[in-house]
Amino acid sequence: MDIQQYLQRINYTDPIDPTAEVLSTLQLMHLMHVPFENLDIHNHTKIDLTNLFDKIVTRRRGGFCYELNGLFYQLLKEIGFTVKMVSARVYGGKKGYSPEFDHMALIVKIQNDDYLVDVGFGEFASYPIKIELNKETIDPRGIFNIEMFDENYKVVNKKNADGKFIPEYIFSGKERQLHEFYDRCRYHQTSNESHFTQNRICSLPTQNGRITLAGDTLKITEPGAAKERKLNNEQEIQEALWNYFGIKL
Repeated sequence: MDIQQYLQRINYTDPIDPTAEVLSTLQLMHLMHVPFENLDIHNHTKIDLTNLFDKIVTRRRGGFCYELNGLFYQLLKEIGFTVKMVSARVYGGKKGYSPEFDHMALIVKIQNDDYLVDVGFGEFASYPIKIELNKETIDPRGIFNIEMFDENYKVVNKKNADGKFIPEYIFSGKERQLHEFYDRCRYHQTSNESHFTQNRICSLPTQNGRITLAGDTLKITEPGAAKERKLNNEQEIQEALWNYFGIKL
């Protein structure tokens, strides 16, 4: 872990004291500069959770939850934050919640407060969500709250356009180790039932919206408008990856 190289990767230039303000800025800058992507899966390249720094920082790639939150965990640890990996189970509507270890999230303790931190869940919060039950958190990416789900889990919800809170995922406060996520990470790379094997995706938030490459379609979302463009061949896809995400495969 080279902290300065990592901070350059996310364009962070402020002090790195382990405070709530620093945590918020680190999360935002990470989200804005490191894409959520599953390109390795579709290039038939095995994802190595033990070599995340090389992929994300040195080679300036992105990743999915195990990679993004896994490496962000290491950065926060190095800086001096009290942080732990936790397992989360994603809401799937009528299907209920996915299995344990389906998603990795982080919990950071600062003084007496706990924060849910997540840089690997697509269109999620820009800033850490303070874990206070039944309290709305207003974020640039939406309005969130956290409730008790049962005796073992809390649920983080996001308000939809109708003003109703919809679950994102449930999570426990039990600390986990990276190797506990290996099997589920392998599942998402290889199973036909995993949504990550269905379509190539690369996505990055912008100041006012989001840019997403899904399959062969490039979608640029801005306030009140969304533009889609079908890419005609692999060369155009590779050009879009470079021009919009800085990724060269």
